[in-house]
Amino acid sequence: MLANLEQIVRLESPSHHKREVEAVLERIEFWMLELGVSVKRFSSENGDHRLFTLAGKTEHRILILAHADTVWPLGTLERLPFRVQDGRAYGPGIYDMKAGVVQALWALKSLEELPCTVQLLVTSDEEVGSVTSRDLITQTAQGAKAVLVVEPSMPVSGHLKTARKGGGEFHIRIEGVAAHAGLEPEKGVNALLELSHQALHLTAIARPDLGTTMSVGRMTGGGPTNVVPAHAELWADLRVSTLEEAARVQREAASLSVVNPRAKLTLTGGMERMPLERGPGTVALFELAREVALELGFTLGEGLAGGMSDGNLTAPIAPTLDGLGAVGDGAHADHEHVVIDQMPIRAALLAGLIERIAAS
Repeated sequence: MLANLEQIVRLESPSHHKREVEAVLERIEFWMLELGVSVKRFSSENGDHRLFTLAGKTEHRILILAHADTVWPLGTLERLPFRVQDGRAYGPGIYDMKAGVVQALWALKSLEELPCTVQLLVTSDEEVGSVTSRDLITQTAQGAKAVLVVEPSMPVSGHLKTARKGGGEFHIRIEGVAAHAGLEPEKGVNALLELSHQALHLTAIARPDLGTTMSVGRMTGGGPTNVVPAHAELWADLRVSTLEEAARVQREAASLSVVNPRAKLTLTGGMERMPLERGPGTVALFELAREVALELGFTLGEGLAGGMSDGNLTAPIAPTLDGLGAVGDGAHADHEHVVIDQMPIRAALLAGLIERIAAS
């Protein structure tokens, strides 16, 4: 298992680098073909998504979700090489989420006879919004008895993710009127000033008490100080915990209006991934996983993740449980690592969960 992990961690696979991502996908395909799977490729500019299907005894179908791309730029391995130290394995993308892919492989290997059909969908662009894989993910989730996401578990604790925030991005563009700031300022419409008002109005939509946040991360506009700026724009990050809040935020953002009637406001963007709420289907899957964990000798917890995954896309379609990947810490950070002796345990957890779902 560790040897498999080392192989794909040593293959850097940053999003938008098709050749490098393809190398990881081809390695995964090689391993999966040894299990007798059928393979479908779906063309993408980021690397072709792979759908592996293992036929089981029944027509019921379980979908496992994973991705091959990482956030780390090419050359990171020179600075952060794969290494093993004190029971941990380190390397770019190891926790998020190459170890999860390896664990899924070994979970499927361990099932001598599949109780139902199992599909593993490995995509190439999750870290950049799943733009080319989104439709494939939602279509494949249709009719699935369960969707199991092998993203990493909650940092350090190893808890599964029974809820995830949803989120997106708003973009506001203001068109003002340029004028000489000293000679005829009254003839101008200051786009930066208007944008500042809108930044305050937009962030006022946030409800931190309900898990709803709005963060303006970038503002641009203006030029020489003696010119009333005619153009300005901002980008804001949005996170919500519930579908109800998602609807409210989009409704209130759409109602923004200009302070200066001579200015023009254009709002685009919105929710990109709806929240994965802790609904009955997810809870039922977690309870099955908890039973398997007890049989394996440990107690399994659950938590809410602030980040998003492809599980957000499947949650409205089929019961979805996330965080079934590696135990470790440091996603997107230099100390990214997995706990090695937890890998076979979590692979066994996934295998046992597949059996429980098929029997339920």
